[in-house]
Amino acid sequence: MATHVVIVGGGFAGITAAKNLSSQDFKVTIVDKSNHHLFQPLLYQVATAALSPGDIAVPIRSVFSNQKNVNVVLGRVVSISKKDRVIRLADGDMISFDYLIVATGAKYNYFGNDDWEKNAPGLKSVNDAIRIRERILLSLEEADKIPDVEARKKYLTFVVIGAGPTGVEMAGSIAEIAKRNMMRDYRNFHKNETTVHLVEAAGTVLNGYPESLSDSALNTLTKMGVQVILNSPVEKITGEGVQLKNHFIETPNVIWAAGVGGTSLLDELKDEEKDRSGRVKVNRDMSISSDANIFVLGDAAHFEGKDGKPLPGVAQPAIQQGKFVAKLIKNDLKSMPRGEFKYNDKGMMATIGRAKAVADIKGIKLTGILAWMLWGVIHIFFLIGFRNRFRVFAEWVWHYITFKRGVRLITKKDDSD
Repeated sequence: MATHVVIVGGGFAGITAAKNLSSQDFKVTIVDKSNHHLFQPLLYQVATAALSPGDIAVPIRSVFSNQKNVNVVLGRVVSISKKDRVIRLADGDMISFDYLIVATGAKYNYFGNDDWEKNAPGLKSVNDAIRIRERILLSLEEADKIPDVEARKKYLTFVVIGAGPTGVEMAGSIAEIAKRNMMRDYRNFHKNETTVHLVEAAGTVLNGYPESLSDSALNTLTKMGVQVILNSPVEKITGEGVQLKNHFIETPNVIWAAGVGGTSLLDELKDEEKDRSGRVKVNRDMSISSDANIFVLGDAAHFEGKDGKPLPGVAQPAIQQGKFVAKLIKNDLKSMPRGEFKYNDKGMMATIGRAKAVADIKGIKLTGILAWMLWGVIHIFFLIGFRNRFRVFAEWVWHYITFKRGVRLITKKDDSD
Protein backbone atom coordinates (compact mmCIF):
# COMPACT_ATOMS: atom_id res chain seq x y z
CA MET A 1 0.00 0.00 0.00
CA ALA A 2 1.34 3.43 -0.97
CA THR A 3 2.60 5.72 1.78
CA HIS A 4 0.31 8.74 2.09
CA VAL A 5 2.09 12.09 2.22
CA VAL A 6 -0.16 15.09 2.87
CA ILE A 7 1.21 18.53 2.01
CA VAL A 8 -0.51 21.63 3.35
CA GLY A 9 0.39 24.57 1.12
CA GLY A 10 1.02 24.90 -2.60
CA GLY A 11 3.94 27.30 -2.40
CA PHE A 12 7.57 26.69 -3.33
CA ALA A 13 8.22 24.13 -0.58
CA GLY A 14 5.01 22.15 -1.07
CA ILE A 15 5.19 22.05 -4.86
CA THR A 16 8.86 21.01 -4.82
CA ALA A 17 8.27 18.24 -2.28
CA ALA A 18 5.36 16.83 -4.30
CA LYS A 19 7.33 16.90 -7.54
CA ASN A 20 10.11 14.92 -5.90
CA LEU A 21 7.69 12.25 -4.64
CA SER A 22 6.65 11.08 -8.09
CA SER A 23 7.15 7.39 -7.33
CA GLN A 24 4.06 5.19 -7.16
CA ASP A 25 5.28 4.15 -3.70
CA PHE A 26 3.65 7.35 -2.55
CA LYS A 27 0.16 8.80 -2.61
CA VAL A 28 0.49 12.58 -2.34
CA THR A 29 -2.31 14.95 -1.40
CA ILE A 30 -1.79 18.72 -1.66
CA VAL A 31 -4.24 20.87 0.29
CA ASP A 32 -4.38 24.61 -0.31
CA LYS A 33 -7.00 27.29 0.33
CA SER A 34 -6.22 28.70 -3.14
CA ASN A 35 -6.33 26.72 -6.35
CA HIS A 36 -3.10 28.23 -7.67
CA HIS A 37 0.61 28.30 -7.04
CA LEU A 38 1.70 31.93 -6.77
CA PHE A 39 5.14 33.25 -7.69
CA GLN A 40 5.29 35.70 -4.80
CA PRO A 41 8.59 37.44 -5.71
CA LEU A 42 6.77 39.17 -8.58
CA LEU A 43 3.57 39.93 -6.71
CA TYR A 44 4.55 43.56 -6.26
CA GLN A 45 4.51 43.92 -10.07
CA VAL A 46 0.84 42.95 -10.06
CA ALA A 47 0.23 45.55 -7.34
CA THR A 48 1.90 48.23 -9.46
CA ALA A 49 0.12 47.30 -12.71
CA ALA A 50 3.17 45.89 -14.51
CA LEU A 51 1.86 42.31 -14.69
CA SER A 52 -1.52 40.61 -14.48
CA PRO A 53 -2.27 37.91 -11.88
CA GLY A 54 -2.29 35.20 -14.55
CA ASP A 55 1.32 36.00 -15.43
CA ILE A 56 2.63 34.88 -12.03
CA ALA A 57 0.10 32.23 -10.98
CA VAL A 58 -0.67 28.77 -12.30
CA PRO A 59 -3.39 26.30 -11.21
CA ILE A 60 -1.88 23.66 -8.91
CA ARG A 61 -3.80 20.93 -10.72
CA SER A 62 -2.14 21.85 -14.01
CA VAL A 63 1.31 21.61 -12.41
CA PHE A 64 0.61 17.96 -11.59
CA SER A 65 -1.54 17.01 -14.56
CA ASN A 66 1.05 14.40 -15.61
CA GLN A 67 1.91 13.20 -12.10
CA LYS A 68 -0.84 10.68 -11.45
CA ASN A 69 0.03 9.97 -7.80
CA VAL A 70 -0.80 13.54 -6.77
CA ASN A 71 -4.29 14.60 -5.69
CA VAL A 72 -5.14 18.27 -5.19
CA VAL A 73 -7.74 19.39 -2.64
CA LEU A 74 -9.08 22.93 -2.45
CA GLY A 75 -9.73 23.66 1.20
CA ARG A 76 -8.58 25.33 4.39
CA VAL A 77 -7.01 23.17 7.09
CA VAL A 78 -8.28 24.09 10.55
CA SER A 79 -6.81 21.40 12.79
CA ILE A 80 -4.07 18.78 12.98
CA SER A 81 -4.29 15.66 15.12
CA LYS A 82 -0.88 14.10 15.67
CA LYS A 83 -2.40 11.27 17.67
CA ASP A 84 -5.01 10.25 15.08
CA ARG A 85 -2.76 11.15 12.08
CA VAL A 86 -5.46 13.29 10.43
CA ILE A 87 -6.04 16.85 9.37
CA ARG A 88 -9.49 18.42 9.35
CA LEU A 89 -10.71 20.95 6.79
CA ALA A 90 -13.08 23.85 7.37
CA ASP A 91 -15.88 21.95 5.61
CA GLY A 92 -15.48 19.04 8.05
CA ASP A 93 -13.63 16.65 5.72
CA MET A 94 -10.85 14.61 7.30
CA ILE A 95 -7.66 13.48 5.54
CA SER A 96 -5.40 10.88 7.11
CA PHE A 97 -1.64 10.87 6.63
CA ASP A 98 1.49 8.83 7.15
CA TYR A 99 3.70 11.88 6.68
CA LEU A 100 2.58 15.49 6.98
CA ILE A 101 4.38 18.49 5.46
CA VAL A 102 3.19 21.88 6.69
CA ALA A 103 4.30 24.59 4.26
CA THR A 104 1.68 27.28 4.76
CA GLY A 105 3.98 30.25 4.19
CA ALA A 106 3.66 33.34 6.34
CA LYS A 107 1.33 36.22 7.01
CA TYR A 108 2.23 39.81 7.74
CA ASN A 109 3.04 40.61 11.35
CA TYR A 110 1.63 43.91 12.61
CA PHE A 111 3.35 43.50 15.98
CA GLY A 112 0.18 43.40 18.01
CA ASN A 113 -1.58 46.10 15.99
CA ASP A 114 -3.80 43.93 13.81
CA ASP A 115 -6.26 46.78 13.33
CA TRP A 116 -3.63 48.47 11.14
CA GLU A 117 -4.12 45.86 8.43
CA LYS A 118 -7.38 47.45 7.29
CA ASN A 119 -5.58 50.65 6.29
CA ALA A 120 -2.15 49.20 5.48
CA PRO A 121 -2.55 45.94 3.53
CA GLY A 122 0.38 43.60 3.10
CA LEU A 123 1.34 41.75 -0.05
CA LYS A 124 0.98 37.97 0.24
CA SER A 125 -1.79 37.04 -2.19
CA VAL A 126 -3.29 37.97 -5.55
CA ASN A 127 -6.19 39.62 -3.72
CA ASP A 128 -3.71 41.75 -1.74
CA ALA A 129 -1.98 42.84 -4.95
CA ILE A 130 -5.24 43.74 -6.70
CA ARG A 131 -6.44 45.61 -3.62
CA ILE A 132 -3.24 47.70 -3.54
CA ARG A 133 -3.29 48.27 -7.30
CA GLU A 134 -6.85 49.52 -7.24
CA ARG A 135 -6.17 51.75 -4.24
CA ILE A 136 -3.30 53.39 -6.14
CA LEU A 137 -5.38 53.82 -9.29
CA LEU A 138 -8.39 55.18 -7.40
CA SER A 139 -6.17 57.72 -5.65
CA LEU A 140 -4.85 58.97 -8.96
CA GLU A 141 -8.43 59.27 -10.24
CA GLU A 142 -9.43 61.24 -7.13
CA ALA A 143 -6.43 63.54 -7.47
CA ASP A 144 -7.29 64.24 -11.10
CA LYS A 145 -10.72 65.55 -10.08
CA ILE A 146 -9.48 68.01 -7.43
CA PRO A 147 -8.35 71.42 -8.71
CA ASP A 148 -6.70 72.56 -5.46
CA VAL A 149 -3.06 71.47 -5.12
CA GLU A 150 -3.11 71.14 -1.31
CA ALA A 151 -6.45 69.28 -1.27
CA ARG A 152 -5.24 66.61 -3.66
CA LYS A 153 -1.81 66.22 -2.03
CA LYS A 154 -2.85 63.28 0.18
CA TYR A 155 -4.02 61.28 -2.84
CA LEU A 156 -0.62 61.73 -4.48
CA THR A 157 1.26 60.60 -1.36
CA PHE A 158 2.29 56.96 -0.97
CA VAL A 159 3.85 55.31 2.09
CA VAL A 160 5.58 51.91 2.11
CA ILE A 161 6.42 50.63 5.59
CA GLY A 162 9.42 48.32 5.83
CA ALA A 163 12.61 48.59 3.79
CA GLY A 164 13.33 44.92 3.20
CA PRO A 165 13.37 43.56 -0.38
CA THR A 166 9.57 43.77 -0.79
CA GLY A 167 9.42 47.31 0.56
CA VAL A 168 12.33 48.52 -1.57
CA GLU A 169 10.88 46.91 -4.70
CA MET A 170 7.45 48.32 -3.98
CA ALA A 171 8.66 51.85 -3.27
CA GLY A 172 10.84 51.88 -6.37
CA SER A 173 8.02 50.62 -8.54
CA ILE A 174 5.54 53.19 -7.21
CA ALA A 175 8.13 55.92 -7.76
CA GLU A 176 8.37 54.88 -11.41
CA ILE A 177 4.59 55.04 -11.71
CA ALA A 178 4.42 58.38 -9.93
CA LYS A 179 7.27 60.06 -11.74
CA ARG A 180 6.91 58.72 -15.25
CA ASN A 181 4.78 55.77 -16.33
CA MET A 182 1.16 56.72 -15.74
CA MET A 183 1.36 60.45 -15.26
CA ARG A 184 1.13 61.21 -18.97
CA ASP A 185 -2.51 60.04 -18.89
CA TYR A 186 -3.61 62.44 -16.14
CA ARG A 187 -4.22 66.00 -17.26
CA ASN A 188 -4.93 67.93 -14.08
CA PHE A 189 -1.86 67.40 -11.90
CA HIS A 190 1.88 67.29 -12.48
CA LYS A 191 4.10 64.29 -11.82
CA ASN A 192 6.23 66.37 -9.44
CA GLU A 193 3.27 66.62 -7.07
CA THR A 194 3.60 62.93 -6.16
CA THR A 195 5.53 61.85 -3.07
CA VAL A 196 6.71 58.34 -2.18
CA HIS A 197 7.88 57.59 1.37
CA LEU A 198 9.74 54.45 2.45
CA VAL A 199 9.61 54.14 6.24
CA GLU A 200 12.00 51.86 8.16
CA ALA A 201 12.40 51.36 11.91
CA ALA A 202 16.05 50.33 11.53
CA GLY A 203 18.95 52.48 10.38
CA THR A 204 19.33 51.11 6.87
CA VAL A 205 17.43 49.72 3.88
CA LEU A 206 17.84 46.04 2.93
CA ASN A 207 18.98 45.13 6.42
CA GLY A 208 21.04 41.93 6.19
CA TYR A 209 22.53 42.78 2.83
CA PRO A 210 26.19 43.82 2.55
CA GLU A 211 26.63 47.45 3.56
CA SER A 212 27.79 48.51 0.09
CA LEU A 213 24.60 47.15 -1.50
CA SER A 214 22.38 48.74 1.16
CA ASP A 215 24.07 52.08 0.52
CA SER A 216 23.70 51.61 -3.25
CA ALA A 217 20.00 50.84 -2.89
CA LEU A 218 19.46 53.86 -0.65
CA ASN A 219 21.26 56.12 -3.12
CA THR A 220 19.23 54.73 -6.05
CA LEU A 221 15.93 55.18 -4.24
CA THR A 222 16.82 58.76 -3.37
CA LYS A 223 17.69 59.56 -6.98
CA MET A 224 14.32 58.09 -8.03
CA GLY A 225 12.58 60.58 -5.76
CA VAL A 226 11.73 58.21 -2.88
CA GLN A 227 11.92 59.90 0.52
CA VAL A 228 13.53 57.26 2.74
CA ILE A 229 12.78 57.75 6.44
CA LEU A 230 15.08 55.62 8.63
CA ASN A 231 15.07 55.00 12.41
CA SER A 232 11.34 55.76 12.42
CA PRO A 233 9.07 53.06 13.87
CA VAL A 234 5.40 53.52 13.10
CA GLU A 235 3.30 54.56 16.07
CA LYS A 236 -0.18 54.44 14.52
CA ILE A 237 -1.98 53.86 11.23
CA THR A 238 -5.49 55.12 10.58
CA GLY A 239 -7.67 55.77 7.58
CA GLU A 240 -6.19 59.27 7.52
CA GLY A 241 -2.54 58.25 7.31
CA VAL A 242 0.58 57.22 9.25
CA GLN A 243 1.80 58.60 12.57
CA LEU A 244 5.57 58.49 13.01
CA LYS A 245 7.47 59.66 16.07
CA ASN A 246 8.04 63.16 14.80
CA HIS A 247 5.34 63.78 12.22
CA PHE A 248 2.13 62.59 10.56
CA ILE A 249 1.87 61.66 6.88
CA GLU A 250 -1.64 62.17 5.54
CA THR A 251 -2.55 59.61 2.85
CA PRO A 252 -4.95 56.75 2.13
CA ASN A 253 -2.12 54.92 0.35
CA VAL A 254 -0.23 52.86 2.92
CA ILE A 255 1.40 49.50 2.17
CA TRP A 256 2.79 47.22 4.87
CA ALA A 257 6.03 45.33 4.18
CA ALA A 258 7.57 45.44 7.65
CA GLY A 259 7.52 41.91 8.98
CA VAL A 260 6.05 38.43 8.68
CA GLY A 261 4.93 35.78 11.12
CA GLY A 262 3.60 32.26 11.24
CA THR A 263 0.09 31.39 10.11
CA SER A 264 -2.66 30.44 12.57
CA LEU A 265 -2.47 26.75 11.57
CA LEU A 266 0.90 26.47 13.28
CA ASP A 267 -0.91 26.86 16.60
CA GLU A 268 -2.38 23.42 15.93
CA LEU A 269 1.07 21.90 16.41
CA LYS A 270 0.64 21.77 20.14
CA ASP A 271 3.62 22.12 22.49
CA GLU A 272 6.02 23.09 19.69
CA GLU A 273 8.43 25.90 20.46
CA LYS A 274 8.01 28.98 18.27
CA ASP A 275 10.04 32.11 17.71
CA ARG A 276 8.80 35.65 18.29
CA SER A 277 7.25 35.71 14.82
CA GLY A 278 5.26 32.53 15.47
CA ARG A 279 7.34 30.23 13.24
CA VAL A 280 7.90 26.68 14.47
CA LYS A 281 11.43 25.82 15.61
CA VAL A 282 12.24 22.59 13.77
CA ASN A 283 14.87 19.89 14.15
CA ARG A 284 17.89 19.72 11.84
CA ASP A 285 15.94 17.33 9.57
CA MET A 286 13.04 19.83 9.38
CA SER A 287 10.76 17.65 11.54
CA ILE A 288 9.02 18.93 14.67
CA SER A 289 10.28 17.90 18.08
CA SER A 290 7.25 15.82 19.04
CA ASP A 291 6.72 13.88 15.80
CA ALA A 292 9.41 12.69 13.38
CA ASN A 293 6.86 12.28 10.56
CA ILE A 294 5.59 15.86 10.63
CA PHE A 295 7.69 18.53 8.92
CA VAL A 296 7.43 22.32 8.76
CA LEU A 297 9.04 24.02 5.77
CA GLY A 298 9.61 27.41 4.19
CA ASP A 299 8.39 30.62 5.81
CA ALA A 300 6.54 28.63 8.48
CA ALA A 301 9.78 27.15 9.85
CA HIS A 302 12.47 28.62 12.08
CA PHE A 303 15.68 26.91 10.97
CA GLU A 304 19.04 28.40 11.85
CA GLY A 305 21.75 28.54 9.21
CA LYS A 306 25.51 28.40 9.63
CA ASP A 307 25.56 31.94 11.02
CA GLY A 308 23.08 31.08 13.75
CA LYS A 309 20.38 33.26 12.19
CA PRO A 310 17.04 31.96 10.84
CA LEU A 311 17.04 31.31 7.11
CA PRO A 312 15.48 34.16 5.10
CA GLY A 313 11.86 33.90 4.02
CA VAL A 314 12.61 33.66 0.30
CA ALA A 315 12.12 31.00 -2.35
CA GLN A 316 15.48 29.23 -2.26
CA PRO A 317 15.33 27.87 1.33
CA ALA A 318 11.78 26.62 0.69
CA ILE A 319 12.73 24.89 -2.58
CA GLN A 320 15.79 23.24 -1.06
CA GLN A 321 13.83 22.11 2.01
CA GLY A 322 11.14 20.60 -0.23
CA LYS A 323 13.76 18.54 -2.08
CA PHE A 324 15.46 17.51 1.16
CA VAL A 325 12.29 16.30 2.90
CA ALA A 326 11.11 14.39 -0.18
CA LYS A 327 14.44 12.56 -0.31
CA LEU A 328 14.29 11.98 3.44
CA ILE A 329 10.85 10.35 3.19
CA LYS A 330 12.12 8.09 0.39
CA ASN A 331 15.10 7.12 2.56
CA ASP A 332 12.80 6.38 5.51
CA LEU A 333 11.14 3.65 3.46
CA LYS A 334 14.59 2.14 2.87
CA SER A 335 15.53 2.48 6.56
CA MET A 336 18.35 4.83 5.63
CA PRO A 337 19.63 7.57 7.98
CA ARG A 338 17.99 10.95 7.65
CA GLY A 339 20.90 13.35 7.90
CA GLU A 340 20.57 17.13 8.34
CA PHE A 341 19.29 19.84 6.07
CA LYS A 342 22.09 22.10 4.85
CA TYR A 343 21.16 25.30 3.09
CA ASN A 344 23.15 26.23 0.01
CA ASP A 345 23.08 30.01 -0.01
CA LYS A 346 23.00 31.05 -3.66
CA GLY A 347 22.91 34.74 -2.87
CA MET A 348 20.41 37.55 -2.52
CA MET A 349 19.06 40.20 -4.83
CA ALA A 350 16.48 42.95 -4.98
CA THR A 351 15.24 45.09 -7.85
CA ILE A 352 14.62 48.77 -7.31
CA GLY A 353 13.30 49.87 -10.67
CA ARG A 354 13.88 49.85 -14.39
CA ALA A 355 17.50 48.70 -14.96
CA LYS A 356 18.16 49.18 -11.24
CA ALA A 357 18.91 46.35 -8.80
CA VAL A 358 21.44 45.02 -6.30
CA ALA A 359 22.73 41.46 -5.99
CA ASP A 360 25.18 39.50 -3.87
CA ILE A 361 26.01 36.17 -5.52
CA LYS A 362 28.53 34.08 -3.61
CA GLY A 363 30.32 37.22 -2.47
CA ILE A 364 30.21 38.87 -5.91
CA LYS A 365 28.39 42.20 -5.51
CA LEU A 366 26.55 43.66 -8.49
CA THR A 367 24.52 46.82 -8.93
CA GLY A 368 22.68 48.60 -11.73
CA ILE A 369 21.65 47.10 -15.04
CA LEU A 370 23.81 43.97 -14.72
CA ALA A 371 22.20 43.06 -11.40
CA TRP A 372 18.77 43.86 -12.86
CA MET A 373 19.32 41.59 -15.88
CA LEU A 374 20.51 38.75 -13.63
CA TRP A 375 17.50 39.27 -11.36
CA GLY A 376 15.19 39.07 -14.40
CA VAL A 377 16.76 35.89 -15.81
CA ILE A 378 16.59 34.09 -12.46
CA HIS A 379 12.98 35.07 -11.81
CA ILE A 380 11.83 34.04 -15.27
CA PHE A 381 13.67 30.71 -14.85
CA PHE A 382 11.76 29.87 -11.67
CA LEU A 383 8.34 30.74 -13.09
CA ILE A 384 6.30 27.59 -13.67
CA GLY A 385 5.11 27.06 -17.23
CA PHE A 386 6.42 28.23 -20.60
CA ARG A 387 3.40 30.48 -21.13
CA ASN A 388 4.09 32.38 -17.89
CA ARG A 389 7.77 32.84 -18.72
CA PHE A 390 7.02 34.08 -22.22
CA ARG A 391 4.31 36.51 -21.10
CA VAL A 392 6.41 38.00 -18.29
CA PHE A 393 9.42 38.39 -20.59
CA ALA A 394 7.25 40.06 -23.25
CA GLU A 395 5.67 42.42 -20.69
CA TRP A 396 9.09 43.42 -19.36
CA VAL A 397 10.45 44.11 -22.84
CA TRP A 398 7.36 46.18 -23.68
CA HIS A 399 7.60 48.10 -20.41
CA TYR A 400 11.34 48.72 -20.90
CA ILE A 401 10.85 50.12 -24.40
CA THR A 402 7.64 52.11 -23.90
CA PHE A 403 7.58 52.86 -20.13
CA LYS A 404 3.90 51.81 -20.21
CA ARG A 405 2.23 49.51 -17.70
CA GLY A 406 -0.41 47.23 -19.12
CA VAL A 407 -2.88 46.24 -16.39
CA ARG A 408 -4.62 49.37 -15.11
CA LEU A 409 -8.18 48.21 -14.54
CA ILE A 410 -10.35 49.20 -11.60
CA THR A 411 -12.88 46.41 -11.06
CA LYS A 412 -13.93 46.70 -7.40
CA LYS A 413 -15.42 50.20 -7.54
CA ASP A 414 -19.14 50.34 -6.76
CA ASP A 415 -21.01 50.86 -10.01
CA SER A 416 -24.51 50.05 -8.76
CA ASP A 417 -25.86 53.29 -10.21
